[in-house]
Amino acid sequence: MFTFTKKMAVLGTLVLSLVASGCSSSPSSGEGQSASDSSEEGKVELKLLHKWPQPQYAPYFEEVIKEFESQNPSITVKVEAVADEPMKDKLRVIMGGGSVPDIMFSWSGEFARKFVRSGAAMDLTEAMNADPEWKKGFIPASLQPFVSDGKNYGVPLRFNGKFFVYNKEIFDKHQLQKPKTWEEFLQLLDKLKQAGETPIILGNASPWAAIHYLTGLNQKMVPDDVRAKDYNPGTGEFTDPGYIKALQYLKDLKDKGYFNDNINSSSHDMATQMFFAGKGAMMYVELEEFQEAQKNMQVPFDFFPMPAIPEGKGNQNYITGAPDGFIVSSKTQHPKEAIAFLKFLTSKQNAEKLVKQIGWPSPIVGATNPDTALKQVAEAVEMMKSAEGMAEWLDTDVHAKIADTYLSNIQLLLDGTKSPEEIMQEVQGVAQEVNQEVKQ
Repeated sequence: MFTFTKKMAVLGTLVLSLVASGCSSSPSSGEGQSASDSSEEGKVELKLLHKWPQPQYAPYFEEVIKEFESQNPSITVKVEAVADEPMKDKLRVIMGGGSVPDIMFSWSGEFARKFVRSGAAMDLTEAMNADPEWKKGFIPASLQPFVSDGKNYGVPLRFNGKFFVYNKEIFDKHQLQKPKTWEEFLQLLDKLKQAGETPIILGNASPWAAIHYLTGLNQKMVPDDVRAKDYNPGTGEFTDPGYIKALQYLKDLKDKGYFNDNINSSSHDMATQMFFAGKGAMMYVELEEFQEAQKNMQVPFDFFPMPAIPEGKGNQNYITGAPDGFIVSSKTQHPKEAIAFLKFLTSKQNAEKLVKQIGWPSPIVGATNPDTALKQVAEAVEMMKSAEGMAEWLDTDVHAKIADTYLSNIQLLLDGTKSPEEIMQEVQGVAQEVNQEVKQ
């Protein structure tokens, strides 16, 4: 699970090495050749790599592929699925070793842009423009994170967001309401603490969990144009004072005692079990985790997005989150068949099946609704649709070295070892190094 545990900073470094070795200008029997094959005359084999081998997810893909093959008897889809954590190692091996899948899983943001810059990802713009019904079928905010220089390079499968889920029984007990501003949020947390409750459960043994907080805080505190410039590997400076304030806001939550004890030694899984068992009032979770909350909590739950911060210079009507999905190898020998499969996978019928069967929020317009999804999931997707933009996961939206700096320091921030100023000074130094690397 948790899409972005997984995308620890090593990820970007691995991708840099794998895409560099997987992008020779002409396919041959050696490096850079797609794994697609025509094993029989008139038969096409597509190789698909995804990251959901778990028994609760794999059957969905098996069923969709079986139906696609029955409707397209000249095409066989050969599937390989590796779990989230080993995906980066798998990509490194396949891209470095010559057998490149036709269709590959990809996170969005900077992760996908590395493939684009290296020439490893096929430009899908023409295919989408040639089928406007297909393109219009996606929620626009789900396509944007896969766009680079105005061109489409990825097809989203899931549309994920981040929200504070809260225990309604605890909120009702203390007569608390959803906060709309950060000040209201802090007042709510203080009331919970004074009442003897643990306000927020956090498991930060894998520091992506706290980075998800910082994703939204950076976006709310820093002007959008400045943040976009800083997140670009060639122009990033990270000198805006909003970055220090964002770190301080997160540190204050810890210093004021609003989190549970031992956050840096508790895993996200341990934390969710604590929250589900009623040992805390709320938890910051991904939308795809709502179904687990429904299954495991003994009391009703509701949710709200990260509250607005009036002093912040960023757009306060953003939602933290991002889609993930697939890119097509620029070296595939069967681009039409690859696109045909992705169209089938993202049809409204299969999108509704994904929501019903797995519980994932879909980027397809209308697929996530009260008939296919939990009421809270459908409501959250509507909220994401009405948002003015997405604050994409910080650890995949910046250069790998900058992500590594944040990830390696966020635990030190929360245990008091490093100050926000010290961390940003280090980030600024790494950003300068990245600038030089990109310009070489």
